[in-house]
Amino acid sequence: MADIHIERAHALGLPAARKVAFQWAGQAETEFGMDCIYEEGKTSDEVRFTRSGVDGTLKVSKDRFELKARLGFLLGAFKGRIESEIAKNLDALLAARPAAKKAAAKKPAKRK
Repeated sequence: MADIHIERAHALGLPAARKVAFQWAGQAETEFGMDCIYEEGKTSDEVRFTRSGVDGTLKVSKDRFELKARLGFLLGAFKGRIESEIAKNLDALLAARPAAKKAAAKKPAKRK
């Protein structure tokens, strides 16, 4: 078996990080056929994901994402590719967050 461990620090706060985690879970379900269960907590959330040959968790807090996954024997041969794809998807979601905030900030205020 092969293990994957990915950590990413962020400055989003829990509400925004929660949105990123929901997006990640949706992508995991759609693109990789994962079954995801999202559990919200007061100070952190956890996404449990599974499918044939892989299971793991994505822990979300106000300042960190931590993904741990265990690959079965057959998928273990593709660990490098799987790990890089997961990291790329998570990084893309995190990079999109500040851009969305900047775009919203540039909109002119509505006049009364």
